[in-house]
Amino acid sequence: MAEIIYMLSSAGTGYFYTATKNKKNAKDKLKLKKYDPVAKKHVYFVESAKLSKSKGKTINV
Repeated sequence: MAEIIYMLSSAGTGYFYTATKNKKNAKDKLKLKKYDPVAKKHVYFVESAKLSKSKGKTINV
């Protein structure tokens, strides 16, 4: 039931984390405050669509 999701930095650095989410229980988008080493500070990471294989950009679905 758990699905792998990508958490993309809201600072616009392109840095991302991966996490698992149970789609049956959690229907809202996940938003966590985590450390972005590129921006060198804590920022919000928001659940996004799957990442493409080129340069960490998202695919609009």
